Amino acid sequence: MHEIRKDPILGRWVIIASERNNRPTDFTVNREQPTGGICPFCTDSESHTPPEILAFRPGEPRPNAPGWQVRVVPNKYPALRIEGDLGRRAVGMYDMMNAIGAHEVVIESPLHHVQLADMAPEQVVRVLDAYLQRMLDLQQDRRFRYVLIFKNQGAEAGATLEHAHTQIIATPVVPKRVSEEIEGARRHFDLHERCVFCDIVSQESEAGTRVVEENASFVALEPFASRFPYETWILPRIHASRFETLTRDELERLSSILRLTLQRLDIALERVPFNYVLHTAPSNSADVSEFYHWHLEIMPKLTKVAGFEWGSDFFINPTPPEQAAILLRRVRLE
Repeated sequence: MHEIRKDPILGRWVIIASERNNRPTDFTVNREQPTGGICPFCTDSESHTPPEILAFRPGEPRPNAPGWQVRVVPNKYPALRIEGDLGRRAVGMYDMMNAIGAHEVVIESPLHHVQLADMAPEQVVRVLDAYLQRMLDLQQDRRFRYVLIFKNQGAEAGATLEHAHTQIIATPVVPKRVSEEIEGARRHFDLHERCVFCDIVSQESEAGTRVVEENASFVALEPFASRFPYETWILPRIHASRFETLTRDELERLSSILRLTLQRLDIALERVPFNYVLHTAPSNSADVSEFYHWHLEIMPKLTKVAGFEWGSDFFINPTPPEQAAILLRRVRLE
């Protein structure tokens, strides 16, 4: 059984997932599946994955068969297991629990070589809709405190398969990074009676210096204190603490700005590997709707996190966000 252990100094939780040693790609330099290998995410390879949880198909074809547009399956090598109870307990001075949660994969397209930036707008909407539907379903499980949606694209970003996919992990604790964001937003609200994210959106939209892309509902920008070169955030213009409350029209506008932003990064940085993470309000927790604001963070893998960063939690970014925004805005999209 996997375990979740709490660091008694920093308060962060760590998943001890010894069973994942069985993954054939663990501890290798290049984690991405070589081109020409058997891809379990391609159409006609449905038998190579666990049975699907959700799939979008035109008409009414049978499940776990070709004909799908987006497909969600359990991760074959999960970091967390859905069966069982939390079993919270102490081991001397240490806190731990069973590694209970959910670990799913959103297969974004039946086509192997098509990435999210290349997809038709309606296909990106389907991917985002799959995020939303799975988030709503997982939040019904009272054991789960948070649902994290993240994407690794490229071997350097941690992807084990090149086929376009996103991962969803539901955890029994709120991630430390999200907790820190919530506390920072709470402090700003207590002092100013305003959402700090709304203030950022307002100031950046007015100045335009760090804005990369925008539409009626969303803005993509380079954060003022960017940790990484070309780090880009997408935020809703209207205050909303939960991604899963998006309307269909908002999903379509989000898909548009996400697709265009990824295209700008692809062209400017020549298909750079990247991670993105979706931060939203925790599940089944105290209300944070007044002061927390969901957002998507995109982090290109252009630099290495080394000893200074690990030792100090300071990040060294060689590209000012203002300069990054200028370059990305200059990209000519077809």
